[in-house]
Amino acid sequence: MRVSFVADSSGWGGAEVWLTHHLRRAAANGWTASLVCAEPVAAGFAHLDVERTVVPLTRHTAAAPHTRAALAAQRPDVVVVDLVDPASNAAAVAAAQQVAPTAGVLHLVGDTRGGEERAVLSALYRRMGAVISPSEEGRAQVVTDLGVDPARAHVVPNGVDVPPDPAGPAGNAVPRIGALGRLTAQKGFDVLLAALRRLDVPFEAVIGGAGRDGEALRAAADGLPVAFPGWVDDSRAFLAGVDLFVVSSRVEAGPLVLLEAMAEGLPCVSTDVGRVRHALREDVVVVPVEDAGALAAALRGLLTDPARRAALGARARARAERDLGADLMAERTFRVLSGVADGEPGTAAP
Repeated sequence: MRVSFVADSSGWGGAEVWLTHHLRRAAANGWTASLVCAEPVAAGFAHLDVERTVVPLTRHTAAAPHTRAALAAQRPDVVVVDLVDPASNAAAVAAAQQVAPTAGVLHLVGDTRGGEERAVLSALYRRMGAVISPSEEGRAQVVTDLGVDPARAHVVPNGVDVPPDPAGPAGNAVPRIGALGRLTAQKGFDVLLAALRRLDVPFEAVIGGAGRDGEALRAAADGLPVAFPGWVDDSRAFLAGVDLFVVSSRVEAGPLVLLEAMAEGLPCVSTDVGRVRHALREDVVVVPVEDAGALAAALRGLLTDPARRAALGARARARAERDLGADLMAERTFRVLSGVADGEPGTAAP
């Protein structure tokens, strides 16, 4: 079976990491994979040994003729469109549906529009063979707002590479807090900086990533022991330098960077986004979204208790080994795609 993945994104992030995991594991699951990717993210996929066609970005546009032509040339049995949010990749979905049975992977809940726009979007989603989301929240949105048949809406939890040699906490004399992601409002780094200003214990912090809010965040961090190293090519190397990891996002489904930190054996604090509380429970400290006070209290509690940090990191690593591997995620995804190819709802169950 042949599957073409579509990456129609303006910047590299968790959706593209998800796609990379599946491209690497397609053959092991009995599929031949190819890729149609937008110019802004093409370089990130260049190292993969798959057929790859680069096309113009069509996110937020009305039509995607180059995407359609590229998919037709690849002759897939199934197309998978990486959906950054419910509405912005509609042109790529419409192009894919003209070529082969199509599945969508919804990484973030978001605006499903209204009136005639929602009706058009709903028609696109209802024509999909399957919609996959990393979270129950995403599945519920496409069923409730867009009329997707519940039998064709699946939750496949995110997974990551679980290294055999986890770095664990770095052991810095002054504990270092790490955070990593696009420097945009979604990631809530402004809330993290507000929390750091409330800390009255020694710490250092490093916020990796690039994005449109970078200048404003650097200004907001003035006077704090916070470094902004910019774009991070090697997330493992970045995580190896920190003692405690934080996800401060306003919206996520199943943040891959959190799972990567857990796989390295780092103690982690996360806002209550997506399926974090439901899936990770006691293995991550969970705080409300946009609550700088609660985030500061959680950080203070871990910064002042090395034994608790160590225990939390050990539990995080054990959870990653047991449940968070990318092999299991890909196996579940390709099981759904087999159903799409057969014209059936399929199942993501192990």
